[in-house]
Amino acid sequence: MRKLIEQVAKFGVVGIIAFLIDIGVMNLLLHFHINNLAASTASFLISLAFNYLASMKYVFTHRDDMARWMEILVFFVSAAIGLGINELIIWAGTSTLPADAATAMHAKYVLYTNASKIVATVVVSIWNFIIRKWLLDAPASGRPKAKDSLACRLGAFSLTHRPFGWR
Repeated sequence: MRKLIEQVAKFGVVGIIAFLIDIGVMNLLLHFHINNLAASTASFLISLAFNYLASMKYVFTHRDDMARWMEILVFFVSAAIGLGINELIIWAGTSTLPADAATAMHAKYVLYTNASKIVATVVVSIWNFIIRKWLLDAPASGRPKAKDSLACRLGAFSLTHRPFGWR
Protein backbone atom coordinates (compact mmCIF):
# COMPACT_ATOMS: atom_id res chain seq x y z
CA MET A 1 0.00 0.00 0.00
CA ARG A 2 2.87 2.36 0.82
CA LYS A 3 4.37 1.86 -2.66
CA LEU A 4 1.02 2.73 -4.23
CA ILE A 5 0.72 5.92 -2.17
CA GLU A 6 4.27 6.94 -3.13
CA GLN A 7 3.50 6.14 -6.76
CA VAL A 8 0.31 8.21 -6.72
CA ALA A 9 2.25 11.11 -5.16
CA LYS A 10 4.95 10.92 -7.85
CA PHE A 11 2.25 10.65 -10.51
CA GLY A 12 0.68 13.78 -9.03
CA VAL A 13 3.92 15.77 -9.14
CA VAL A 14 4.60 14.74 -12.75
CA GLY A 15 0.95 15.47 -13.56
CA ILE A 16 1.08 18.96 -12.04
CA ILE A 17 4.17 19.85 -14.07
CA ALA A 18 2.59 18.41 -17.23
CA PHE A 19 -0.61 20.34 -16.45
CA LEU A 20 1.32 23.59 -16.09
CA ILE A 21 2.96 22.98 -19.48
CA ASP A 22 -0.41 22.02 -20.98
CA ILE A 23 -2.43 24.94 -19.65
CA GLY A 24 0.39 27.42 -20.28
CA VAL A 25 0.74 26.47 -23.94
CA MET A 26 -3.04 26.32 -24.37
CA ASN A 27 -3.49 29.83 -22.93
CA LEU A 28 -0.65 31.19 -25.04
CA LEU A 29 -2.41 29.85 -28.14
CA LEU A 30 -5.79 31.16 -26.94
CA HIS A 31 -4.19 34.58 -26.52
CA PHE A 32 -3.50 34.51 -30.26
CA HIS A 33 -7.17 33.54 -30.89
CA ILE A 34 -6.45 29.94 -31.89
CA ASN A 35 -9.57 27.79 -31.61
CA ASN A 36 -9.79 26.24 -28.14
CA LEU A 37 -9.88 22.64 -29.40
CA ALA A 38 -6.86 23.19 -31.65
CA ALA A 39 -5.03 24.97 -28.83
CA SER A 40 -5.91 22.22 -26.38
CA THR A 41 -4.78 19.49 -28.76
CA ALA A 42 -1.43 21.16 -29.40
CA SER A 43 -0.82 21.82 -25.70
CA PHE A 44 -1.85 18.27 -24.76
CA LEU A 45 0.60 16.77 -27.24
CA ILE A 46 3.46 19.00 -26.06
CA SER A 47 2.85 18.13 -22.41
CA LEU A 48 2.51 14.46 -23.36
CA ALA A 49 6.16 14.26 -24.41
CA PHE A 50 7.25 15.51 -20.96
CA ASN A 51 4.70 13.24 -19.28
CA TYR A 52 6.01 10.10 -21.00
CA LEU A 53 9.64 10.78 -20.14
CA ALA A 54 8.94 11.75 -16.52
CA SER A 55 6.34 9.02 -15.88
CA MET A 56 8.50 6.21 -17.16
CA LYS A 57 11.56 7.52 -15.28
CA TYR A 58 10.03 8.49 -11.93
CA VAL A 59 6.58 6.92 -11.57
CA PHE A 60 6.34 3.54 -13.26
CA THR A 61 8.89 0.72 -13.34
CA HIS A 62 9.69 -0.64 -16.80
CA ARG A 63 8.51 -4.20 -17.27
CA ASP A 64 11.40 -6.51 -18.17
CA ASP A 65 8.91 -8.66 -20.04
CA MET A 66 7.86 -5.84 -22.41
CA ALA A 67 9.79 -4.23 -25.27
CA ARG A 68 10.11 -0.44 -25.22
CA TRP A 69 8.21 -0.12 -28.50
CA MET A 70 5.16 -1.78 -26.90
CA GLU A 71 5.51 0.41 -23.81
CA ILE A 72 5.53 3.50 -26.02
CA LEU A 73 2.60 2.19 -28.07
CA VAL A 74 0.47 1.46 -24.99
CA PHE A 75 1.38 4.84 -23.50
CA PHE A 76 0.47 6.78 -26.63
CA VAL A 77 -2.70 4.79 -27.45
CA SER A 78 -3.96 5.42 -23.92
CA ALA A 79 -2.93 9.07 -24.34
CA ALA A 80 -4.87 9.29 -27.62
CA ILE A 81 -7.97 8.06 -25.80
CA GLY A 82 -7.20 10.61 -23.06
CA LEU A 83 -6.93 13.32 -25.73
CA GLY A 84 -10.37 12.34 -27.02
CA ILE A 85 -11.80 12.59 -23.51
CA ASN A 86 -10.03 15.94 -23.05
CA GLU A 87 -11.44 17.37 -26.29
CA LEU A 88 -14.94 16.09 -25.57
CA ILE A 89 -15.01 17.74 -22.15
CA ILE A 90 -13.66 21.05 -23.47
CA TRP A 91 -16.13 21.00 -26.35
CA ALA A 92 -19.01 20.25 -23.95
CA GLY A 93 -17.86 23.01 -21.59
CA THR A 94 -17.82 25.65 -24.32
CA SER A 95 -20.52 24.45 -26.72
CA THR A 96 -23.21 26.67 -25.19
CA LEU A 97 -21.26 29.82 -26.10
CA PRO A 98 -22.17 31.63 -29.33
CA ALA A 99 -20.20 30.73 -32.46
CA ASP A 100 -18.31 34.03 -32.40
CA ALA A 101 -17.41 33.74 -28.70
CA ALA A 102 -13.70 33.31 -29.43
CA THR A 103 -13.55 36.89 -30.67
CA ALA A 104 -16.69 38.64 -29.35
CA MET A 105 -16.56 37.24 -25.80
CA HIS A 106 -12.90 36.31 -25.58
CA ALA A 107 -12.58 36.54 -21.77
CA LYS A 108 -15.63 34.34 -21.18
CA TYR A 109 -14.44 31.92 -23.89
CA VAL A 110 -11.01 31.61 -22.22
CA LEU A 111 -12.60 31.21 -18.77
CA TYR A 112 -14.94 28.43 -19.94
CA THR A 113 -12.10 26.75 -21.81
CA ASN A 114 -9.85 26.82 -18.74
CA ALA A 115 -12.58 25.54 -16.42
CA SER A 116 -13.31 22.72 -18.86
CA LYS A 117 -9.58 21.98 -19.13
CA ILE A 118 -9.31 21.57 -15.35
CA VAL A 119 -12.23 19.10 -15.32
CA ALA A 120 -10.75 17.27 -18.31
CA THR A 121 -7.34 17.08 -16.63
CA VAL A 122 -8.80 15.42 -13.52
CA VAL A 123 -10.77 12.87 -15.57
CA VAL A 124 -7.89 12.10 -17.94
CA SER A 125 -5.41 11.83 -15.06
CA ILE A 126 -7.52 9.13 -13.42
CA TRP A 127 -7.82 7.32 -16.78
CA ASN A 128 -4.06 7.56 -17.37
CA PHE A 129 -3.05 6.28 -13.95
CA ILE A 130 -5.36 3.27 -14.09
CA ILE A 131 -4.34 2.23 -17.61
CA ARG A 132 -0.62 2.78 -17.05
CA LYS A 133 -0.62 1.02 -13.68
CA TRP A 134 -2.48 -1.92 -15.21
CA LEU A 135 -0.50 -2.31 -18.43
CA LEU A 136 2.90 -0.66 -17.98
CA ASP A 137 3.99 -0.92 -14.36
CA ALA A 138 6.13 -3.91 -13.42
CA PRO A 139 4.87 -5.97 -10.49
CA ALA A 140 6.47 -5.21 -7.13
CA SER A 141 9.69 -7.12 -6.55
CA GLY A 142 9.00 -10.54 -5.12
CA ARG A 143 5.48 -10.62 -6.51
CA PRO A 144 4.73 -13.15 -9.23
CA LYS A 145 3.68 -11.98 -12.68
CA ALA A 146 0.17 -12.98 -13.71
CA LYS A 147 1.14 -14.91 -16.85
CA ASP A 148 -2.35 -14.73 -18.33
CA SER A 149 -2.73 -10.96 -17.77
CA LEU A 150 -3.05 -8.63 -20.72
CA ALA A 151 0.18 -6.86 -19.71
CA CYS A 152 2.15 -10.14 -19.79
CA ARG A 153 0.60 -11.17 -23.10
CA LEU A 154 1.41 -7.78 -24.65
CA GLY A 155 4.92 -8.04 -23.25
CA ALA A 156 5.49 -11.55 -24.61
CA PHE A 157 4.17 -10.49 -28.01
CA SER A 158 6.39 -7.40 -28.04
CA LEU A 159 9.53 -9.42 -27.27
CA THR A 160 8.95 -11.84 -30.14
CA HIS A 161 7.69 -9.35 -32.73
CA ARG A 162 9.18 -6.16 -34.07
CA PRO A 163 7.06 -3.41 -35.62
CA PHE A 164 7.65 -2.71 -39.30
CA GLY A 165 10.33 -5.42 -39.49
CA TRP A 166 12.70 -3.55 -37.13
CA ARG A 167 15.69 -5.57 -35.98
